[in-house]
Amino acid sequence: MFKKILIANRGEIALRIIRACRDMGIKTVAVYSTADKDSLHVKYADEAYCIGPPAATKSYLRPPNIITVAELTGADAIHPGAGFLSEDAQFAEICQAHELTFIGPTAENLRTMGDKAEARETMSKAGLKLVPGGGSSRRRLRRNVRKGVIESAEEAVELAVRIGYPVGIKAVAGGGGRGIRIAYDSTSLVDFFHTVKAEAQSAFGSTEVYVEKWIENARHIEVQILADNHGNAIHLGERECSIQHKHQKLVEEAPAASLSSKARHEICKTAAKAAKSIGYNNVGTIEFVVDPEEEFYFLEMNTRIQVEHTVTEMTTGIDLLKEQIRLAWGEELGYSQSDVEVSGHAIECRINAEDPDKGLTPSPGTVEAYLPPGGIGIRVDGYLYPGYIVPPYYDSLVAKLIAHGRNRAEAIARMRRALGEFTIEGIKTAIPLHRKIMDDERFLNAQVFTNFLDSGFAW
Repeated sequence: MFKKILIANRGEIALRIIRACRDMGIKTVAVYSTADKDSLHVKYADEAYCIGPPAATKSYLRPPNIITVAELTGADAIHPGAGFLSEDAQFAEICQAHELTFIGPTAENLRTMGDKAEARETMSKAGLKLVPGGGSSRRRLRRNVRKGVIESAEEAVELAVRIGYPVGIKAVAGGGGRGIRIAYDSTSLVDFFHTVKAEAQSAFGSTEVYVEKWIENARHIEVQILADNHGNAIHLGERECSIQHKHQKLVEEAPAASLSSKARHEICKTAAKAAKSIGYNNVGTIEFVVDPEEEFYFLEMNTRIQVEHTVTEMTTGIDLLKEQIRLAWGEELGYSQSDVEVSGHAIECRINAEDPDKGLTPSPGTVEAYLPPGGIGIRVDGYLYPGYIVPPYYDSLVAKLIAHGRNRAEAIARMRRALGEFTIEGIKTAIPLHRKIMDDERFLNAQVFTNFLDSGFAW
């Protein structure tokens, strides 16, 4: 097994990896920007090294800095966490060139699934149904344009007329809810087409976009996949991720209470089969959009550990971070689909440093008081403490609150209790918003959709 792992990330996910490594007897190396010098992952790791100034492009997104520390400390593997370089195929190749194991899937997996147009085509061949969309076949014959990529606003309008409004304009290299706009007519489609191309260039270094039918009153369902290097692939059940704000997930559940047992069985079986057919390895998540008739369509594949992995851990008892490390070492999965048992219900609320009264705008600053909740069925993955300064440079997620119960009603009751106990002062957080969600009649009745917060919700 690995002797020492460098963690190329920060915040709660870096802490989560450190704890998994400690359980396995593996030494850890933390890297940090100058803005994170007082962060808990720096304090808890066996070693810690500064790799640059606050800007992520000059620290956490700088492979040479990270590789230098790995070689200096004698690390034999790098865990990229979630975000930053976790889905960067080139970084995975750099690690391999320096004889460092990248704890994640292969560079080929990363490259294929990171390109949304290629991912759609690959998953279609693997038997998954796609949301209607893509590019004009007539235009592709005339020009050397990649399949699924839309080259012009005129082509986007032509496709929208064919598949019907509303449509989603999405960045091919997008992820994490970024690079998406919804158009309800040709005027907004033309405007958004250029907007998304500009955003895609700025955020992902690529102007390629695609267009697909936007399903109204949809649910966002994802399936957790585990796969080894020996041809074995299983699923660990599905998660409900429909409650979102600007395409960013806020509340996740396992299992998905809005699905029928038949749909649940089909969507999970299909995801595991697809992962195996494309030769995927390590941990991954296949995401689907589900329409009101429970028809499900491939959305994207996340080739990393997900923020919401916690609810799957709570319902299956499987430590996904330890599984990532085992599988990266080359071990076989060691258990089959029939060995996986889902017990009870789990809910996660993302506690972001954001002000609900101002449209969830970021709220960095000094934490004046911090008192996490406790009690049976409650888990908190976070990195705050009194006196800590939440920096303005990174993702606003500061803690994840997870409640587990024998059933959904008990999980909700425990989440309500925990939200009432959770004290964070000095910065604004999403806690008041989550309290309202837990009291919403639609949520209580599992009537959740991706437009939940935009339709009839009392902010």
